[in-house]
Amino acid sequence: MRRLPPLTAIEAFVQVARLGSVKAAAEELALSSPALSRRVQALERFMGRTLFERRHQAMVLSTDGEMLLSRIAPALDALTLAIDETSGETELVRLRLGVMPLFASQRLMGRLPELRQKHPELHIDIETGGHALTRLGEGVDAAIVLARDVDSSLYSRRIDRDTAVAIVNRSLLNGRFPVRQIDDIGRLTIFLHRDMPELFNVWREAMGRPDLEPAAVDVFDSGQLMLDAAAQGLGVAFMLHSHLEDAHDERLTNLFEETVDSPYGYWFACRRPALTSRAVRIFHDWLFSTLSTV
Repeated sequence: MRRLPPLTAIEAFVQVARLGSVKAAAEELALSSPALSRRVQALERFMGRTLFERRHQAMVLSTDGEMLLSRIAPALDALTLAIDETSGETELVRLRLGVMPLFASQRLMGRLPELRQKHPELHIDIETGGHALTRLGEGVDAAIVLARDVDSSLYSRRIDRDTAVAIVNRSLLNGRFPVRQIDDIGRLTIFLHRDMPELFNVWREAMGRPDLEPAAVDVFDSGQLMLDAAAQGLGVAFMLHSHLEDAHDERLTNLFEETVDSPYGYWFACRRPALTSRAVRIFHDWLFSTLSTV
């Protein structure tokens, strides 16, 4: 059997990778910073590869480090869980999750029974209020947000990549004044989501019509209400293709067939120290093994 590196070195590597700081990882493991650094260096010598890029007050995973983390972190978490279960220390764990309402209804709720079956000890408090990122650590443990990117001071990972679509009621395609050409948007109201304010600009640039102006712009903070407004024939909702597909509403359709990549997508985010929480780790690993399309 091939010799393995010390488990303490693996644990040190995973903690530094998750927290992005030797100091924070050392505090979590009740070690001095030099002692923890020696463990990480011992693993790098064993691997024969540099696992981190050392930057001022930060440790950033190298390509080899990212590959190693993706392969051993789940195994280390599974080992911790197995020890807890064997020693009878499986207690109820709770996650306070801030999540976009439409993501929760379209993608999350229907899959939660799978999560409950795998981890019956995990319970989730779900909050759908806005500005979840600003409440991390002060009301929510982790968040699923709709954004272009997430502040680099936080741990974040993109859940999906999608395309931008113009969603309308099918009835607008026919009638006395049918909507069939891009210029027809000039006489319609468009709907934009508060968290995707530039989506129409991105779409019209990609369509080669940066000069195109709608009759009016209405801004929503609810994706479901945008879909409802479009279904009532009140205007054109600029959203993600997954929003249309997961709505399962036969009244709605994509106005144009052209594909426009969206800079916006769903992200998982939390404060880096939260990654040491068992509840956050369980949900994070399940989310990306089950719902991620990246």
